[in-house]
Amino acid sequence: MRLTTKGRYAVTAMLDLAFHSQTRPVTLTDIATRQTISLSYLEQLFARLRRAGMVIGVRGPGGGYKLSREPKDVNIADIIAAVDEQIDSTKCNGKGDCQNGKACLTHDLWLGLSEQIQTYLRGISLGELLERHSIQAVADRQDLEQSSTINSYQEAAGIKVQAPAEFNI
Repeated sequence: MRLTTKGRYAVTAMLDLAFHSQTRPVTLTDIATRQTISLSYLEQLFARLRRAGMVIGVRGPGGGYKLSREPKDVNIADIIAAVDEQIDSTKCNGKGDCQNGKACLTHDLWLGLSEQIQTYLRGISLGELLERHSIQAVADRQDLEQSSTINSYQEAAGIKVQAPAEFNI
């Protein structure tokens, strides 16, 4: 079984969205920057995720995307299915016609593996992943890297950003 880039990127983007949309909608540009995924590719993935009812687009200033359900109610298998990704270890797509129109010798083995993978991914929610300290640490690191990059661009452009007065000590 091979999970393609489409499925991997969809899960990564949805986890990023779950992590960052708790306070406000998240732009695809922010996800693209943090996860180093092409913006145009994310737009295609989010069109599918929106059609599948997994995300909601928020228009206007401060707009972006947010999850349509609580992170605990979104499992990884559903994300992969929403972008038309197949989780299948058989070469016949589970049809049983892998050798001259009939099941091959190892058909049941690979079919069983596909079912185990599907069950495993169905059993993991975005909410569970958000609770993992290792994932929180990576998200925090990515946020720092994104802030650092933005600050570098601002400095290079000669833009001075001053904190609001209430933050001055």
